[in-house]
Amino acid sequence: MWAGFAAYLCVVWAAARLGRRVVWGLILFLVAAFAVAPVLLSHDVYSYVDYARLGVRHGLDPYVHPPLAAPGDPAYAEVTWTEATSAYGPLFTLTTYPLAWLPVGLAVAVLKAVAAFSVLGIAALTARIAAWRGIDPMRAAAFVALNPLVLVHVVGGAHNDALTMLLAMLAVAAILSGRERSAGAALAAAVATKLSATFLAPFALVGTRFRGKLATGFLVTALVIAAAAYLAFGWDWLHGFGLAGENQSRTSHMSIPITIARLTGLGAGGVRLAAALLFAALVIYLLVWTARGNDWIRAAAWTAFALLIATAWLLPWYLIWPLPLVAISRDRTLQLLTLLLTAYQLGARIPL
Repeated sequence: MWAGFAAYLCVVWAAARLGRRVVWGLILFLVAAFAVAPVLLSHDVYSYVDYARLGVRHGLDPYVHPPLAAPGDPAYAEVTWTEATSAYGPLFTLTTYPLAWLPVGLAVAVLKAVAAFSVLGIAALTARIAAWRGIDPMRAAAFVALNPLVLVHVVGGAHNDALTMLLAMLAVAAILSGRERSAGAALAAAVATKLSATFLAPFALVGTRFRGKLATGFLVTALVIAAAAYLAFGWDWLHGFGLAGENQSRTSHMSIPITIARLTGLGAGGVRLAAALLFAALVIYLLVWTARGNDWIRAAAWTAFALLIATAWLLPWYLIWPLPLVAISRDRTLQLLTLLLTAYQLGARIPL
């Protein structure tokens, strides 16, 4: 991981001199390599498959019944969170249902391919937007797609955070190209894939001139998805959003608040509360700053980064949330801080 991080820094620094062909060649080769590798370090992808099989093969609502409800299913043996119901959005759950008819290994391969193509899509969108904003597109693409946490955890682990952020970056690109209704639809789809994309919504709304069009696209798409989710799950799908929010009641060993509490001897609860309050204050400040005509993408990038600093449940694949926005933020300080957070997370989830 450290060797990969050092190589990553070199490529990002020299991206302009390496040129488009070399940078994109590296991106395509490494993303493909981690896509065809075995599932790495996290078994969440088996939970995705198991939830789909619960609904299709066993007639059980994955927002009500955990994998433990069908321990004889072939996917169950690889599931880590056997007593947890789905914490993912209804759009993601419904789109994974066809995978229930495939062998488990093939379903996992499909989800790894989705993660890989999503990362490539994010890199392409980031490069395009970077060019619009006067930023070196090759450096922006490398900053996102060659990050070792993205390669190992997002692609290697087939996490749906890549698909979520692909939809979110489609929303960003649509706003910048004057297609606010499409942006609203993409943003609603991102939130309905995973709740973490919600951080982008207030800044997109404040930052665009045509708020009504953005809101219309968002609401219409959200209503369509909600109607489909109701037909499939009743109102139980709302439990998934609630469960995602309850992650703050959990802690991960390498989250920043828990690390501070551990090093200082302070109570973990007090540190977590202070982090949450500081994060809320920062979001309010950034929204006011954006409303005064400042760069909403930069504000959203700071918010995504601060969310990772403040959360008590920090996992390495979450870095994909701020990474493309930081790449196009035109903020050198934020980019350096993101690289430091990458270095801090290099050893996370690796059994030592």
